[in-house]
Amino acid sequence: SCFCAELPLPATTLPAPDPAAVPVAPGSLQGALVLMVEDNPVNMMIAVAILERWGVVVEQAQEGRQAIDAVQRAAADRFIGTGLELGGCDPAYVRHDANLAHAIENLVDGAYFNSGQSCCGIQRVYVHERLYDAFVEGWVDLTRKYVLGSPVDPDSTLGPVVRTAAADEVRRQIGATVAAGGQAVIEEREFRASRAGTPYLAPQVLLGVDHSMSVMREEIFGPVAGIMKVRSDEEAIALMNDSEFGLTAAIWTSDVEAAERIGDRLETGTVFMNRC
Repeated sequence: SCFCAELPLPATTLPAPDPAAVPVAPGSLQGALVLMVEDNPVNMMIAVAILERWGVVVEQAQEGRQAIDAVQRAAADRFIGTGLELGGCDPAYVRHDANLAHAIENLVDGAYFNSGQSCCGIQRVYVHERLYDAFVEGWVDLTRKYVLGSPVDPDSTLGPVVRTAAADEVRRQIGATVAAGGQAVIEEREFRASRAGTPYLAPQVLLGVDHSMSVMREEIFGPVAGIMKVRSDEEAIALMNDSEFGLTAAIWTSDVEAAERIGDRLETGTVFMNRC
C-alpha cells in the first residue's frame, strides 16, 4: 500500500488533528510512504499523529527536518519504502564549452518555471568565466521578456506564486541577499503586476553573490536565481556540493565525458546534461 499525505495549508486553516482520525491503521503499511509536510505547527502535529499510530514516539517535532528524521526511523524499522518530498536549492554549471544560447533559454525556464515553485527548479547557477558576461546579459534580456500576469490571461508567461505570504517570504530572502551585498538586477517596477501585499512577484536574478547569502543557501520557492562566476570544473564541483540540499543538478557542456566525470562527483540525487 502507499499512503500519501500532502499538507500544504497554513496553520490557521486547520484544526488540531485527532490521531484516531488519521487514516493509517497500526501495522498496515507494508508498501511505500509518501509524506509531504510544510513547516507549520499543525502539519507537524498531523505528521506526528501518523507516526505515533505506528508506535513511533516523536519528541518536539516542530520542524520539517525533525518530521523527516522520524519518518526515516519509522520506515527503517518496518522495511517500508519511503519517498520524501524534500526541498531544493538546485545548482547548474555552464561549462566553457556549453552551447550558450541553449543554456540561457533552458536555465531561465528552469528557474522561473511554475513561478519558481518547483522543488527541483534551478536556483544556483555557476558559469565559467569565459562565458559569464554573455550568459548574464542573455539571462537578463530573456527575463525582461517575461509577462507577469493572471494565469488565465493568454498573454501571461509568468503567474503568481501560491499565496501572498509565500511572495512575502521570497521578497524577504531577496532582501536578505541584497543586504549582504548581492545585486538585484531586475527592478520590480519593470513588471507592473508585481506588488507587495499580493502573490504577484517579478522574476529576479541576483549577481555578486556568494555562499554566505540566502539565495545560495536557502530554498527560495519563487522566480529567483543567483549567478556566480567560476574559473574551473573543480571550483564548480566544490560550490555545487556546498549545500545541505541534493535533489538535482545540471551540467551544460558539449563534452559528454566531462559531464559524466563531473556528475560522478556531485552529491545529488539526479544529474542532467544540457537540460534541467
